[in-house]
Amino acid sequence: MQQTAGGIEAGFDLTAGRRPRSEVGESVRVPSVRAERSLVELLALASVYLVSIGSLVGFATFSLHPELLIRAQVSATTYARMLVIAPRAQILVAVAALALVLVRRVGARWLPAFAAIYIISLGAELAGTTVGLPFGPYRYTDGLGLKWLDHVPVLIPASWFMMALPSYAVAVRRFPVQGARAARLACVALGSFILLSWDLALDPAMSFVTKYWIWGTTGPYYGMPTLNLVGWFVTGVALMIACAAMRVDRWLDEVPTPWLLGFYGANLLLPVGMNVAAGLWGAVVATGVALAVAALLARSASAPAVAR
Repeated sequence: MQQTAGGIEAGFDLTAGRRPRSEVGESVRVPSVRAERSLVELLALASVYLVSIGSLVGFATFSLHPELLIRAQVSATTYARMLVIAPRAQILVAVAALALVLVRRVGARWLPAFAAIYIISLGAELAGTTVGLPFGPYRYTDGLGLKWLDHVPVLIPASWFMMALPSYAVAVRRFPVQGARAARLACVALGSFILLSWDLALDPAMSFVTKYWIWGTTGPYYGMPTLNLVGWFVTGVALMIACAAMRVDRWLDEVPTPWLLGFYGANLLLPVGMNVAAGLWGAVVATGVALAVAALLARSASAPAVAR
């Protein structure tokens, strides 16, 4: 016993190499928490895809083949209600999925950006539906629900946020806003272009194939005036500048890029699929080309180009 005690006093700690129980528990708990978070985020993303696919299947089945309504014993009134519910559900589920992931990743830090994007896009939409700028003259039908000032559906600015965020994420991770001025400008331009690419599929699906909004003038792109593309890019620039000014990248870095890209794709799926079902291949190709150009622009940027 004396030798043992002496050995300990001499510096030989018999507990050396053992980890405190708290550290062992923490090491086991951290992977389980990460796995749980990943599963929740995966389920959230899957819910957006499921709603988009369900809406697309319903459209491709009944809208393009109304005779099937009789076979399925679905009344025209019931199907009209489905057409009203589907787009609202898609936006609500998508926004809810994004909000869930943001809350779990960054807490409440995303709320100021949501408010800013909502207000800016609402202002642009109100201007467009009243004075015809910056998108051209148009009006929303009642298909998207309750409207601000009887002009802009409440859900529309929320949809701007849900697509502006992944667009900005891709841009800012290629062109950090803390870099040189050229990098900041490139970030704003690329993010706006990615957001605009969505509309190349969205507008034909929602104003030409269906009538969730109606143009007051005609244009060469499935009835959409060319000014609309300018308006989308300008509005996108305003949203990207707001994101940069608020340093959204400081907390957006905590949201995985693959999830955000998957989220963008889930929301793009419905309008692209509707265009495919309706045979609007020009819109499908235009969207694909625009996104391919955006990908090339993002990949072509080199590290020195974005350094301070």
